[in-house]
Amino acid sequence: MKTRIIVGVLLLIAVLGVGTYTSRAGDVAGRRQWTIVNFVEPVQVKDQILMGPVLIVHDDDKMSRGEACTTFYRFEPGKGPKEELVSFHCKPVPRAAVAQTTLSVVETSAGCKRLAEYQIGGDSEAHGIPTK
Repeated sequence: MKTRIIVGVLLLIAVLGVGTYTSRAGDVAGRRQWTIVNFVEPVQVKDQILMGPVLIVHDDDKMSRGEACTTFYRFEPGKGPKEELVSFHCKPVPRAAVAQTTLSVVETSAGCKRLAEYQIGGDSEAHGIPTK
């Protein structure tokens, strides 16, 4: 019985956690934040399906100008960011600050998971992801 509970909890963490490795930092001015997330299962972000290590960059200056403020890049450990995968204007949502990056994933009718929102560790704002 205990083993079944432990396995169930671990499975729930794996499904909801999606990212197994995250880190965050801000640039000198604190207007740009980034985090590295490893999507262990395919996840839809806007109109793209992503899997593996991804660098998420949020730029407050771009957001204030009404430009696409969030960009996802393919990330290669040891080498850094590669090509841009998807970019969009996020929907900021006030939240309590979190210690680590959190990802809100929802199930779609097609059976694929969709990233609905992310919040970078240390930030008191979450970023909603448009569906189109």
